[in-house]
Amino acid sequence: MLVTRQLNKNIHRVYMGCDLIKYHNWLIKYLYNEPNNGYIWLMEKYNWQQKDWPNFRYSLKGLEDILFSFAEKAGRISGLLQGLPEDTQQEAVINMMVAEAIKTSEIEGEYLSRKDVLSSIRKNLGLHGQEQISDMRAAGLGELMLDVRNTWREPLTRKKLFDWHKMLLSGNERIQLGAWRSHSEPMQVVSGAMGKEKVHYEAPPSECVAEEMNRFIEWFNETAPVNKPEIQHAPVRSAVAHLYFETIHPFEDGNGRIGRAIAEKALSQGLGRPVLLSMSETIESNKKAYYSALQKGQRSNEITDWIHYFVDLVHKAQLRAEELIEFTLRKVKYFDRFDDLLNVRQKKVIRRMMDEGPEGFEGGMNARKYRGIAKVSKATATRDLQELVELGAIERIGKSGGRSTSYRVKI
Repeated sequence: MLVTRQLNKNIHRVYMGCDLIKYHNWLIKYLYNEPNNGYIWLMEKYNWQQKDWPNFRYSLKGLEDILFSFAEKAGRISGLLQGLPEDTQQEAVINMMVAEAIKTSEIEGEYLSRKDVLSSIRKNLGLHGQEQISDMRAAGLGELMLDVRNTWREPLTRKKLFDWHKMLLSGNERIQLGAWRSHSEPMQVVSGAMGKEKVHYEAPPSECVAEEMNRFIEWFNETAPVNKPEIQHAPVRSAVAHLYFETIHPFEDGNGRIGRAIAEKALSQGLGRPVLLSMSETIESNKKAYYSALQKGQRSNEITDWIHYFVDLVHKAQLRAEELIEFTLRKVKYFDRFDDLLNVRQKKVIRRMMDEGPEGFEGGMNARKYRGIAKVSKATATRDLQELVELGAIERIGKSGGRSTSYRVKI
């Protein structure tokens, strides 16, 4: 009796996203095949099941300072980048794309080789030498990162999303590439061991995806800065776009990575130039907070908490980008000072240390690591390191003497 009343309530309300007949047919089939899950589903109300979907509501009260800071720092980062030599500018952009590519995959539990991702991006920039890319996932992701950056001005289209899906999952034979999901089973985000799964979220049924995505694409393009009405702040539009897309969850796989690409596109359009930050690096540093905020945001179309979380996330990513650009500038000055004083081995090791970013090598550089990178004897490694210390190019950290001696670049 209760199920019947709830079913009638769901069926006869105005369902704005999916054709009512399609939704009705899917719901009947789901209840027939999965009565227990169906009952739970009827009791759970996600944002897309509510009659005000997708009319998102939010308040920006309390975000004024952080939104101003974002706009101000975006200009500063652009200025810092323009102040670098052209080849160093390109290096900084490539490094940021590599970081984003690696971290967006790590969020999904995939760990790619930095070398393969870097080779893929360099290849797509026309800088490819003889490097072999052994991982097709890295090759496709590198292509996607560059395409997102190069096409930021263009309107979003179904074809573009399908192209991104094909790039991202190139070589995956388990699913249909470049197509919306079509399976009859519910699309669920779950965790836990088999038999003890916990459903965190269930997306709209596959029958509704095409219509939902048509409306999402229309919304995305209509809210772009070149149109009116627009969402004034780039981080806010990015936040809504990411939540909106992730809620529909239109693909069999790759939704998280493509959703973050859409968020980046929204930021770039809002700034009027390709954004330079790694959102995924910031997300990956606290995935639990990200998934918690996303899950809460998918329960209601009043999304103030989600907007505040995401704007803060983007701002933190921007601060990190500013730090990396300043580090790149210091690298340029460092080599201007020391380049003629270092031998080939020392340059190779110093560059490898700097590849790790401002934090440097975990545990610092030591004679054993130096030998592995430079392919030299222990005596040569020790002598080279001592010369670098005397030049002021590196400095000792921690305890000194014997095996415990380690170093960092004095930058």
